[in-house]
Formats: sequence, structure tokens, C-alpha cells
Amino acid sequence: MQPQILLADDHSMIRKGLKLLLQLHLGFTAVSEVTSCNELMKDLSKKKYSHMVLDIILSDGSTLEILPTIRKLYPDLRIMVFSMQPAEVYGKALRQYGIDHYLPKTTPEEETIRLLQRFLLNEQYLRDDPATRYPNNPFSALAPRELEILHYVLKGLGTKEIAQTLNVKMNTVSTVKNRIFEKTLTTNLKELIELATLYNVNY
Repeated sequence: MQPQILLADDHSMIRKGLKLLLQLHLGFTAVSEVTSCNELMKDLSKKKYSHMVLDIILSDGSTLEILPTIRKLYPDLRIMVFSMQPAEVYGKALRQYGIDHYLPKTTPEEETIRLLQRFLLNEQYLRDDPATRYPNNPFSALAPRELEILHYVLKGLGTKEIAQTLNVKMNTVSTVKNRIFEKTLTTNLKELIELATLYNVNY
């Protein structure tokens, strides 16, 4: 039986390109698309998917916020992350949710096709911790909750707004923000944004 595939990305050209690769090059025709975390959760509740390819940042937030729920409700769903975000930053967090398929959007087309095929045919994936290859990236030490809050901090949201968005206490947000500054050796938002830009941590 053909894999039932869901693509979650807020860039239409990325979705179209992936769909083209999946259908024309690999012969997988059952492909659906969503653009936001909200759409993603609604679609998962309506249809049974075997595989999902998703970006970390969607139009309405970070998928790190919904991955725990997805893992709980759909434990058999195989997930590959396809993102511009550095693997060494998010790899550790994703592994906590059982995700070890990480495909950078900068990967050449032939390699992208090969890795997508391995993923969709459920072939064994060799675990490789990117953090060991990029030990100096200051963001690789951040925990999943810290990465969630980092996304909103970099977008310029204040502590109260972040707390409301993530439905957590303001004290929690303040504590996590302080840990982010400590771990990245930055002292203010300007330095944090400059560092994120340097290491290609997008928001």
C-alpha cells in the first residue's frame, strides 16, 4: 500500500517542489499539504497518514509546540523534518520525540530524492548527532522549551505575549529567557538576534 504523506510547510514553492519530487520521481501520489500548526492538527484528526514531512517553523508558530501532542495521539506516524534551521540546533530536541530523519533544505536534489525514498520506504536511518560535528554552535545546547521560547523572543514578542501564546506563566518565560541568554553568552536581545543570524537560526 502506498504511503499516505502529509507535507507541512508555509512556503508554497517548497510544497510544490516536494510534491513534484514525490509524485514524478518517486511515484508516491497520495500527498496532502498544510501550511500551519492549526491546519496540521485538524488534518491529522480527519485522515490517517503514514508519513509526514514538516518544517520546524510554520506560519503560526513552531512545530516543537505541537510535536508532543502529535507523538501522543499518532505514535505510528513517521516524521521527517525538512528545514532551513540548523540540524545541530534542533536535532537533540527532535530526538526526544523520536525523530531522527532531518533533511536540510539546502541538500542537493539527487540526495534529497534518495533520502526521501529511504524515509518513505521505512529503511533504517543511521543516527548521527549533528551537534558532535558542530560543537561550537551556542544554540545546540538549548532544550526543546528553550527553543520554543527562543522563536518568539527573536520575533520580538515580550514576556507577557509569549506566556499567553504558549499558555505558561510569565515567571516560566522569564526563567527560560535568562537560561537562553546564559547558554548563548548574550546579554540582550540585539546580541541574541545577531548571534542567531550568524548561525542561521531563523524565526
